[in-house]
Amino acid sequence: MAAVACALGGFAFAAAAGAVPSGAATAGAATPAAAHAPTVRLERTSVGTILVDGSGSLLYLFTRDRRNKDRCANVSGCLMVWPALTTAHRPVAGTNVRSSLLGTIKLRGAVRQVTYAGHPLYTYVLDFDPTSTFYVGTNEYGGRWYAVNAAGKAVK
Repeated sequence: MAAVACALGGFAFAAAAGAVPSGAATAGAATPAAAHAPTVRLERTSVGTILVDGSGSLLYLFTRDRRNKDRCANVSGCLMVWPALTTAHRPVAGTNVRSSLLGTIKLRGAVRQVTYAGHPLYTYVLDFDPTSTFYVGTNEYGGRWYAVNAAGKAVK
């Protein structure tokens, strides 16, 4: 089984490649799960009600991104740690998620990244506990990683 290694805050971690959340892409490559339309839904957490994917993994925005522009893809190793939520279809809005705020942008090749209110969405490769908000506010790759609320605003 292949592994993804990364360094965070001076600590080295390794995660099995199969541990990447469904619908997420590493290094801009599409995953088999991306062939199905991902669902974006809301979940109550310790930081508030925020967006999660269909499997309950938190969705993050990156403060270096600009509206409908993924900057993580241009930073070496970023998408290995913060995989883009990708799709080959229109994403599905769960209850109380505004479908008008859901969209996609093109990454490399034919890969499309899901956006919400213009924010490209990401998961976190080491976020194994869907209920955990431990990584919200992480400072990495030159920016902060925040959760997203139903209005499309950063949750810090």
